[in-house]
Amino acid sequence: QVRLVESGGGLVQAGGSLRLSCKHTASSFVQGSTFTSLNMAWFRQAPGKEREFVGVIIRSSHMTDYADSVKGRFTISRDDIQDMLYLQMNSLKPEDTAVYYCAADRSAGTRYMRSASYDYWGQGTQVTVSS
Repeated sequence: QVRLVESGGGLVQAGGSLRLSCKHTASSFVQGSTFTSLNMAWFRQAPGKEREFVGVIIRSSHMTDYADSVKGRFTISRDDIQDMLYLQMNSLKPEDTAVYYCAADRSAGTRYMRSASYDYWGQGTQVTVSS
């Protein structure tokens, strides 16, 4: 059983910064459940909108990719020792307001922008950016 728990959300003014964290734990061994075997991603969902891809960090290589809307402002990182995923968000805009979710993909496939590719999800953390 894999559990993902996000933290770090809150209210911030436009132009400000926030750092989200996501802690991975596995209560028992399931093949493909260890943090280092997972592609990890952030998604977000604003009220009345579909969940959208924010960014991904690939296992082993730590290669990253981002949605165009956040490129140059957001940075994903991971700590494979502490089993932690991070999202550093700078130059925040009101349109970044959403619930942010971390997600894990056991297959580590290439369709990482699709939410259906992910096996495990956190409960989400609210980010609100005021104008």
